[in-house]
This record gives sequence, structure tokens and C-alpha cells, in this order.
Amino acid sequence: GSFRGFYALRDRPCPLGFGGRALPFRIAPGSSLLPSVLAEKRKPAPDFTLPILPPYRKAWGETLRLSRLFGRPIVLNFWASWCPPCRREAPMLEAYWRRYQDQVLFIGVNFQDTEEAALAFIREFGLSFPSVADPRGRVGIDYGVYGLPETFFIDPEGRVQARHVGELKPKDLEGYLRTLLP
Repeated sequence: GSFRGFYALRDRPCPLGFGGRALPFRIAPGSSLLPSVLAEKRKPAPDFTLPILPPYRKAWGETLRLSRLFGRPIVLNFWASWCPPCRREAPMLEAYWRRYQDQVLFIGVNFQDTEEAALAFIREFGLSFPSVADPRGRVGIDYGVYGLPETFFIDPEGRVQARHVGELKPKDLEGYLRTLLP
């Protein structure tokens, strides 16, 4: 079966499941960390090439290949328009992108969404950092995405340094950025 999205409880990530069934594990109450082999072992970030959403094509081209962007830190955020926590964190991500864009690349991965809904979300929140489309969730599977939003912090060498499950708060993002920046 394919991934299907489900709405989150008010402050929890939007869990994903196979064929409408929830995955067989939970996030501990109050926790934003979910074990990640990628982060625990500082593994290379799985490479991907995905189509760039239309508002970003003039500046970024038709497709984005992650490995071509290594050399500076990357904040890789998986999101969807149907995800309430994604909607809450979007303005903060945009503000931090504007503040740190000369030092850190923010990339959005629109996960299991329609292009029309993704474009409405981008317009609503005025997102200027590039986003790519992952309509079938294949890249999310490679990263072990459990729920949305999920954010991966990748060092300049292309290794995953941390994974955050659920809505990022400013203090969380600042802490992760401190570990990525010299």
C-alpha cells in the first residue's frame, strides 16, 4: 500500500500509515525526538532529485538534486498543506530563512500533497525558500519520515546531524542551527 496522511492531534505530528493503518510505534509524550539511524550514526543524507515547485524554478531550475547543494548546512523540512503543525511553523521557518540564508540553505519537501494545495500554502505564508514536490512520498520513505512536519539538519559534508519530529519552536531551531554553524 501507499502512504496516506492523517491529521494530527493539536500539538502532535501528523502521523503517517500504510493503507490507512498507523505505524506500529509512537512518539513519547512531550518528546520531539524519534530515533533516527541517519542522525545517530551521522550517515550521509539520502540523495534525491525532485521537481522544484513553480514559484522557485526561475532561481533554482526545474529539479533540485540535494547532493549538488552540499558545502553549506541544510535544513530539510518535510511539510504538507493538510498538516496543522506545518501551518503553524511555516512563518517561523520563513523568518529564519530570511535571517540565515547566507549561511544555511532551507529546503522544503512538499510531501504527499497536490501541487495546487502546495502552491496555495506557499502563497499564504509567503515562503521564499525553495520547495520541491514529493507527491508519492518516496524521499520521505528514504528518510524514515514518520509524521509531518519533520526536519533534518544536514552538515556541509552532507551528513545528517539531527532529526526533529513535529513542529519546530524558535528555541529548537536556534539550538539546531548552533550545531550546524561554525
